Amino acid sequence: MIELGNYNNLKVLRSTRIGLFLGDSEGTEVLLPNKYVPEDFEIDGELEVFCYLDNNERPIATTLKPIIKRGGFAYLEVKEVGAYGAFLDWGLEKHLLVPFREQQVRMEEGKKYVVHCFLDQESFRLVGTSRLNRLLSNTGFPFEVNTEVNLLVYRKTPLGWEVIIENQYKGLVFESDVFQPLGVGKRLKGYIKNVRPDNKVDVTLQPIGVSMMESTATLVYEKLEENNGFLPLHDKSTPEEIKEALQVSKKAFKKAIGNLYKAKKIRIADDGIHLT
Repeated sequence: MIELGNYNNLKVLRSTRIGLFLGDSEGTEVLLPNKYVPEDFEIDGELEVFCYLDNNERPIATTLKPIIKRGGFAYLEVKEVGAYGAFLDWGLEKHLLVPFREQQVRMEEGKKYVVHCFLDQESFRLVGTSRLNRLLSNTGFPFEVNTEVNLLVYRKTPLGWEVIIENQYKGLVFESDVFQPLGVGKRLKGYIKNVRPDNKVDVTLQPIGVSMMESTATLVYEKLEENNGFLPLHDKSTPEEIKEALQVSKKAFKKAIGNLYKAKKIRIADDGIHLT
């Protein structure tokens, strides 16, 4: 079965003047237009293509790689606002429609929003939505504390940054745990900090405990090597100075230089820290 909004491995059936006709094991065919046909195709060979509906609402295949696929989330720019909603650039010729009813706030041309792509069961079209809260549930959250996870930042709140965890769950990075530039739409790695009884999940951008000390120590050591063996940071440096230089907390920095000092990797002086 050819899945719209996703990648499909399809068999090359025949070549025509308008492109290749590809098919699945159930006998369903789809056209790959000439402009997307690779030079090294073979009849009866396989191609990985993305399938969606063209401007005439017909299934079509492409070798282009869209920014988002069905079931995914992405940070997309509005190219046009029409009578039915906003049209977002997702990397294909036909833009992704976000109907007005699926907009958390009214979208504006030129601005970017985090959206989810899904197949509308009434129209059988791929559409987007920015109403994300109904899609994210932490019921049965499978990750233990300190597990590394993929994050997508989707909203700023007074407490910190709300993130989508592994394309399915919802978490919060508290402002006090942020030691690097963040913004809506940014993708990065994070670590599960706490899973609360009410299923709310706290996330940190650094590993916890010993792993954090080891990674921060490695970061400090690499920064020393990059700066000719010296950093003008020490116990009396302010948290702001440390955060600006290393994007870590003062507590993590002190533990890191303590580990490096015990390992005789550095010496600590009045003007800062030096590689031995």
